[in-house]
Amino acid sequence: MVEYRESLLLLISTPLYALVIGVEILFSYLQHKTYYSVKGILQNCYLTVLNMSLDLLVRGFYVGVLVWVYQHRVTEITNPWLYWPILLILEDFAFYWLHRIDHFCRLFWAVHVTHHSSEEFNLTVGFRSSVLQPLYRFVYFLPLAWLGFRAEDIVFMYSATQIYGIIVHTQYVGKLGFLEWFLVTPSHHRVHHASNVRYLDRNMGMTLIIWDRLFGTFAEEVPQDPVRYGLTTNITDQSPANLVFHEWKKLVDDLRIPGPFTQKMKYLLAPPGWSHDGRSQTADEMRQQLGIDESVPKQRFTQKPPGLQPITEVKNFRSVPSEVTK
Repeated sequence: MVEYRESLLLLISTPLYALVIGVEILFSYLQHKTYYSVKGILQNCYLTVLNMSLDLLVRGFYVGVLVWVYQHRVTEITNPWLYWPILLILEDFAFYWLHRIDHFCRLFWAVHVTHHSSEEFNLTVGFRSSVLQPLYRFVYFLPLAWLGFRAEDIVFMYSATQIYGIIVHTQYVGKLGFLEWFLVTPSHHRVHHASNVRYLDRNMGMTLIIWDRLFGTFAEEVPQDPVRYGLTTNITDQSPANLVFHEWKKLVDDLRIPGPFTQKMKYLLAPPGWSHDGRSQTADEMRQQLGIDESVPKQRFTQKPPGLQPITEVKNFRSVPSEVTK
């Protein structure tokens, strides 16, 4: 059943991807914009092939674990009109925490950084996968199986929401009015891929932006601070192996620094940019140093973003051996 529905989803989504990517490439070319490059497209394809191959390799294992947990479920929803919407909301909630931890724990950031290392932002960047994520992603979905959602439905829903998660990687769609308050929009996701200090580690949702608004990781895209894509310190060696493992190499170097066990654990588990001697900074530390108002990421539904001032270039604040997210 998993394979059949996945194949059907692929059959439907592939022509959609081809159409929208083709149109965006055409517009980019005709308007003399630099949204796409052949090198960037090839890198994105390479990373998604690695991710998909690993996912197929371990799928039998993680589906088996989900099935086992489902057999020990504590409840079950039999009404399909409730089952599917609740699964969508809960899976999006689980993904939010997966994504948030990928940003705030350096060990997992070393996996996720591949999705953010592109200095371009276009629809093909949606395929620029976190290669090793299939090894642990399913752990966040175990509570869904325990609550009575079938393994094949969890896998299918994740694949379906991925379609939406891919098509928000565009610079051609502006603000979407009232949809900005509850959906992840292209504007929200441009913020997510920004290397501007104000925007670092913001807007983690896949489909719904409500989790970011509720849990303090929301930031508005503002014209006073135009988005710069990539990492705070972009990689220069873009060889196939370094694209995947560059942050792992830096992490190993930091773990080799002489110091107590607690220091090594912080390099492993603290937010990216943490250092024992201050030679590098986390995103929050940089925002504090620059005096950026933290009320912006913590907007709630009833508040509108206050006026913001432009932020100057900040790359000199990080001479660090490990990038802060996005």
